[in-house]
Amino acid sequence: MGRADWNEEFRLRFERHEEELRWLFTELYNDVQAYDRFTEMLRRSYDSRSEELRALDRRRLAEPDWYKGNSLVGMLMYVDCFAGTLQGVREKLDYIQECGVNYLHLMPLLESPVGRSDGGYAVSDFRKVQPSLGTMEDLAALAADCHARGMSVCLDFVMNHTSEDHEWARRAREGDADCQARYFFYDSWDIPNQFERTVPQVFPTTAPGNFTWCEEARKVVMTTFYPYQWDLNYANPAVFNDMTENMLFLCNRGVDIIRLDAVPYIWKQLGTNCRNLPQVHSLVRIMRMVCEIVCPSCLLLGEVVMEPSKVVPYFGTVEKPECHLLYNVTTMASTWHTVATKDVRLLQHQLGQVFALPREYTFLNYLRCHDDIGWGLDYDFLRRFGCGEAEHKQFLNDYLTGVWYGSPARGELYNNDPRLRDARLCGTTASLCGLESGRYEHNHAKIEWAARLDTMLHAYMFTLSGIPVLYSGDEIGQENDYTYHEDPLKASDSRYLHRGKMNWDAAAERFNPESVEGRLFSSLVFLEKLRAAHRVFEAGADVWLLLTGDDAVLGIGRYCRGEKLAAFFNFAENERWAPINTPGRFNDLLTGEQVDQGGVLLPPGGFAWLICDI
Repeated sequence: MGRADWNEEFRLRFERHEEELRWLFTELYNDVQAYDRFTEMLRRSYDSRSEELRALDRRRLAEPDWYKGNSLVGMLMYVDCFAGTLQGVREKLDYIQECGVNYLHLMPLLESPVGRSDGGYAVSDFRKVQPSLGTMEDLAALAADCHARGMSVCLDFVMNHTSEDHEWARRAREGDADCQARYFFYDSWDIPNQFERTVPQVFPTTAPGNFTWCEEARKVVMTTFYPYQWDLNYANPAVFNDMTENMLFLCNRGVDIIRLDAVPYIWKQLGTNCRNLPQVHSLVRIMRMVCEIVCPSCLLLGEVVMEPSKVVPYFGTVEKPECHLLYNVTTMASTWHTVATKDVRLLQHQLGQVFALPREYTFLNYLRCHDDIGWGLDYDFLRRFGCGEAEHKQFLNDYLTGVWYGSPARGELYNNDPRLRDARLCGTTASLCGLESGRYEHNHAKIEWAARLDTMLHAYMFTLSGIPVLYSGDEIGQENDYTYHEDPLKASDSRYLHRGKMNWDAAAERFNPESVEGRLFSSLVFLEKLRAAHRVFEAGADVWLLLTGDDAVLGIGRYCRGEKLAAFFNFAENERWAPINTPGRFNDLLTGEQVDQGGVLLPPGGFAWLICDI
């Protein structure tokens, strides 16, 4: 089909990006025929897009900052744990809306081998849903129902690797040279050993090394994450073309947000650490333009679990943007550090860096997710206070697993390396706050502390600019699920501690004001409504730190279009006074009552949202 036959809407969008698109693609691949196939694939994907989704594209193009306001609230879930199947999730959409959620992140649900998938992150077919969860038609129907309710759907796109059961991998094992060229195959260990000199290991205790011997092919294959996850070779244009078409296939099923899993790893080059290479940013920039051409209502969410200096470049620039959204991962880890230490100085230091970033950058903020908590903290800063890295990690893990005397927290270690005294941490928000231990001990004071701390942490998350995301079950204080120890397919992976099945009996208590579930649920919904109702929470607000003179109390100021907020969060186990060192006559946003100009008294684990008009 010639360009004269292209749809006019598609042609205009394509021509807007054509020069840069061609330049970046040919710089990477120097292959005109591959570029022609790429553009034809884009045209084909646009033609396959339904008129309903094209209408959504036009509405969101008319409001390009639709995701940057203060109305979006996300929820992260595994389909099987939450409701069994995609149809089950459809039947629970009323509940999800009751939670105030309008951004639904479905964890990996594409076809993958049972027991060899790392929780769905080893995809064997990018165009099929795992049969136990439903079908691709079920996914499209769920997305359509969500759109009718004003909700968006996010889905993981595992782009660094495929399952060893994927068709390309199967044919590669059989000796197909074209399919072997889609991966990294080597006849001997010579080149793999050269890679190993500079490439760090992702899971040194559970999956050491970056390569695996493939007996069927009699060759070595690159497997950065697990032996059953074969790294794709994005230096091969056929890989990029086909994977981009797979992504657009999902967008055309109604997916609104594509989470680019492990995106920093997708370009490999001998002699480097194979992380964050310049070619990665070229590929992500191309993918951003692809979305703007084919499905401009869709957003790219980059999974970049690294320090801020590595994360921020994935936003690109204002002129040449890459990801629409990124995870605020360092803030999450620093928050749990603060829960353990009761000292806000590291969190202040880290938030100061985030607050200094351009307001165009949109982060996803979260307390817990499907993964572990890694202690990638700023240890150069912590050394100023006498904190050694190994000793401090040991303390954090001891406190948050309840080993530390007097700690109410309950969690488990992940990927523990006793030799290096290094481990990551697992647990639900409620259990890490102490709700589990308080209930087990029938200790009312502990339960009260945990409920206040849990609510305060969510209020703090809602105070940050960006999109707050709940992990399903957090809205009712769901605790750790230890039954994974009894499942041979899960027992070796402690992340399943916080990936338990949704407790619908507990959820039934959400309207009971005497229950912990009811208190947490009503508090979160109330905070969400306040956030949506006040312009001071908009993404374009000015945000700064308020100095409180107390290392246990965090202060955050916000200003937007005549509204000013002073927010205070007490991490201590006793009452603390927070002075209001900013001009204005404030009212308590939760009660509407006027606040003494001098300051406010915060209960243990408590917070205050104070607002004034200017």
